[in-house]
Amino acid sequence: MRIISFLGSNMEITDAIRSFVEEKVQVLEKMTGNWEPAELRIEVGKTTNHHAKGPYFKAEMQLSIPGEVLRAVEEAEDLYESIDKVRDSLRRQLKEYQERQQDRSQRGGRPDKE
Repeated sequence: MRIISFLGSNMEITDAIRSFVEEKVQVLEKMTGNWEPAELRIEVGKTTNHHAKGPYFKAEMQLSIPGEVLRAVEEAEDLYESIDKVRDSLRRQLKEYQERQQDRSQRGGRPDKE
């Protein structure tokens, strides 16, 4: 799986943030190991510069796999919490996609185009 873009909106991406995201994305990489090409776009940032309460940070991931584009957006009061939430959401979508593919192949349906 390749990380195509890593963007920061209203904030600078530090090495600590980048390494944290890459560590969290390894779970998704294991799940997409046999699909090539799998491409991931990541965006993290602040929702606004003048927020006093509520969800302040946003994380967004978009995973392009053969035949499907999975997208997740989450907001939280902490940047690292929003990254964890969006990773979990994308992992759940990826698991559902894998189950659909497995069900389709077990039913003897028409194979997917490659």
